[in-house]
Amino acid sequence: MATTWDEAFANEYEEWSAHMVADVAFYVGLAREADGPLVELAIGNGRVAISVARETGRRVIGVDASATMLEQARIRAAQDGVELDLREGDMRDLTLDEPAALIYCPFRSLQHLPTWADRRRTFERVAASLLPEGRFAWNAIAFDHHIAARLDGEREERPVPHTTRFAVGDNRIDIVLDDGATSSSWWATRNEWLGLIDVAGLELEALYGGFGREPFTEDSREYVFIARRPVK
Repeated sequence: MATTWDEAFANEYEEWSAHMVADVAFYVGLAREADGPLVELAIGNGRVAISVARETGRRVIGVDASATMLEQARIRAAQDGVELDLREGDMRDLTLDEPAALIYCPFRSLQHLPTWADRRRTFERVAASLLPEGRFAWNAIAFDHHIAARLDGEREERPVPHTTRFAVGDNRIDIVLDDGATSSSWWATRNEWLGLIDVAGLELEALYGGFGREPFTEDSREYVFIARRPVK
């Protein structure tokens, strides 16, 4: 999405995402349980999807708005000898040839959708694209004002040199690399996520506080959601 993602940021994505490893086994586990097509939204460089394809022996459909990220995923999948069906497109316009058993969106990528309307549209497209009892899984940050106060305006060297800025009135986080490349995201509350599940006609299956399926508590700093399309 051009308004929230600078293609130049993709050049640093591998380093930026290197610390995020705990989610892979979580999404692989869901994929193993899915009886039907597998779809990853915001597939990026294939970090999760390649492991899902390798561990399940099944093709993963990967959707991303970034042509640069899709090219990275294509190269990495070829090197790993796995099959990805890569599609350039906006998750807000998700359309599948056949309904999926699992749609997942890792690494807080739903937060790149700036408005409630954008998220609602995405959730409704996901719900329409799932088989009955099909699952939708994603993770997102649980906003911590202490962390925001500490990081706001600060330049950090790792994982790549960058400055983090918080626009609290807009619920927005801007990650700005030294070369000016920017990735923006918008956080949401638990009730906002639950509201999106409800308006899309999905049902909450689980909310965890981490990828080890630990309970979500007031001290949790990560939302890990699984929603399900009910049988009607």
